[in-house]
Amino acid sequence: MPETAPQPGLRREIGLWTSVSIVIGTIIGSGIFLVPKTMIFWTGSPAVVLAVWVAGGLLSLFGALTYAELSAAMPEAGGEYVYLREAYGPFWAFVYGWTQMWVAKSGSIATLATGFFYYLANFYPALERKIGIIPIPLGDGGGPLEVRAGQLLAIAVIVLLGGVNYFGIKVGGGVQVAVTVVKVALIAAIIAIGLGSGRGDVTHFGGSVPAVGGIAGFFGALVAALWAYDGWNNVSMVSSEIRNPERNLPRALIIGTLVVIAIYLLTNLAYFYVLPAADVARSDRVAAEMMRRILGEGGAAAVSIAAMISIFAALNGSLLSGARVPYAMAADGLFLRAIARVHPVHHTPSVSILALSAWSAVLVLSGRFDQLFTYVIFASWILYGMATASVIVLRRKRPEMPRPYRTTGYPAVPVLFVFAAACILVSTLRNSPRESLLGLAIIGAGIPFYFYWKRTAGR
Repeated sequence: MPETAPQPGLRREIGLWTSVSIVIGTIIGSGIFLVPKTMIFWTGSPAVVLAVWVAGGLLSLFGALTYAELSAAMPEAGGEYVYLREAYGPFWAFVYGWTQMWVAKSGSIATLATGFFYYLANFYPALERKIGIIPIPLGDGGGPLEVRAGQLLAIAVIVLLGGVNYFGIKVGGGVQVAVTVVKVALIAAIIAIGLGSGRGDVTHFGGSVPAVGGIAGFFGALVAALWAYDGWNNVSMVSSEIRNPERNLPRALIIGTLVVIAIYLLTNLAYFYVLPAADVARSDRVAAEMMRRILGEGGAAAVSIAAMISIFAALNGSLLSGARVPYAMAADGLFLRAIARVHPVHHTPSVSILALSAWSAVLVLSGRFDQLFTYVIFASWILYGMATASVIVLRRKRPEMPRPYRTTGYPAVPVLFVFAAACILVSTLRNSPRESLLGLAIIGAGIPFYFYWKRTAGR
């Protein structure tokens, strides 16, 4: 009998700095430009907002330190999917992959694309125009969905970047590095102009506005901050395509997360130095408002361009990394078989990229920015907590596993992360029960499919 031709596989073609750019580029998206208003609504105080940014940054760093051990020990496509599979078995891995495909990663991509069109609407207000109505009760207050012109543009951006990543990890990685460098430079310029303008007042940091306040306010703001920090884990999803992963993955996770924490704190210091709390509370685009105060309308326009570049990089990184999760699930026989196909020339999970892009485009029509990021945060943090706890489970379950990097501060770091994740989930369920329960319903809807695919995979 003739030998079967070997199937194409993913290749290790990206190095340390591309990996770092995936971390930075996928974390810094629209959140830093959009969520300060939400955070001041919850806390009422610039000082507490800054404390929330620190808390969110530390949580993200604790997660990155934990994932550094897991990713170096198991450098396979799928990131958390692999960690959950090895620690708890295929069911929880499937739940994670299902959630990423239908809610978390696709919702994040849709949210970023929505943010992109919000900023482009500064130049083309017609993008905000309603062009149609979809007669299904998923709009505000259970009414029909209203479609705006900008949503069609957002879909086009998703399709464009899906095409870029279809043609190879080198192509997608190269775009990621270039756009991340540009956006970090632009955000650094915004920080320098804000803090160096002499147009601010340090007394702003002691100001306040009416707000929810208290513990509920702190955790409400923390959910918004964690949306802005979301993405620190994405590089682990492309572990099977990183050169020397035992060394480069821990470095990328830790360096990238620390850089983002510094950028976020400096950016918010600039915002509140120039703008009093009441003005931040009224501004949907706080960075643009800050630059308008200093440089006029030209400054606001420059921020909109910086925000669009930032979002573009985050979208690219999210598509690049996110498509590896349904691919890994399908490769284990727990999803549609076609999703596991690797392109014979480009060596990408091409069908998975197309599928994730298509579903994310559908979600662009499904709700507002704040609704989408609440779906993403609640569903994601259930599984982030479990994935982080897997470092403890696997230390006991598989002590013989080679661990090129061991979590700094173990076991306190993962335990604190898991505890914080539980607090965030309780707070989110109380503050946004409808969105949270919808996220849980989507997770639960996958369970029958798990048993079906598990049965067919065993044949």
